Amino acid sequence: MPETVRVLVVDDEPMVCAHLRTILGSAPDIEVVDDAQDGAAAVEAVVRHQPDVVLMDLRMPGVDGLTATERICRMPHAPAVVALTTFDADKYVLRALRAGAVGFLIKSTPPQDLIGLVRVAADGHTVLSEEAKRRLLAATGGEQASRERAVQLIRDLTEREVEVLTCLGRGMSNSQIAAQLHLSEATVKSYVSRMLVKLDCENRLQAGLLAYDAGLVPR
Repeated sequence: MPETVRVLVVDDEPMVCAHLRTILGSAPDIEVVDDAQDGAAAVEAVVRHQPDVVLMDLRMPGVDGLTATERICRMPHAPAVVALTTFDADKYVLRALRAGAVGFLIKSTPPQDLIGLVRVAADGHTVLSEEAKRRLLAATGGEQASRERAVQLIRDLTEREVEVLTCLGRGMSNSQIAAQLHLSEATVKSYVSRMLVKLDCENRLQAGLLAYDAGLVPR
């Protein structure tokens, strides 16, 4: 995690932005570099400020948070995008995760939890529990196009890579995968890195969702 976590807040409600600024600004290791009220401004702010974490509201007029997330996650050295939502079963959250977001936060998250989860995102980890993932998938169901794409992609994986991908779909850490498959953590990291390239995934969370789509993990 960087010494100071630089955060961009994106929400079309100025009061929400001000609230998040106040909470995050109370942490000595977090700096809110800017806020934006729509997706287009968010993309511009990312280019201008190079934040470590973007808290992204998904439902905004104009360029929405989903479109902005897709554009930001395609950037070189993209920041960690965390979706902001009111409901944890919001269908837009799953779309944001598929676009490259590393997780989501409920807007009513208690201040200390919010600060801690921003640090988690900056440290390269997902901000999403296995239970939350299951609720999202159960609420949205699987799209036929996503299932077909996932099945096609995993055909290029080796048997061992499929095993690792299945573990990712179950929300397992590298150390847990290593113990499960009797591998070293370094070997697991190597497998994960290669799979992300093969599967055209931005992060291990996207790969885990793809495991669901491909039917490797039961819903």
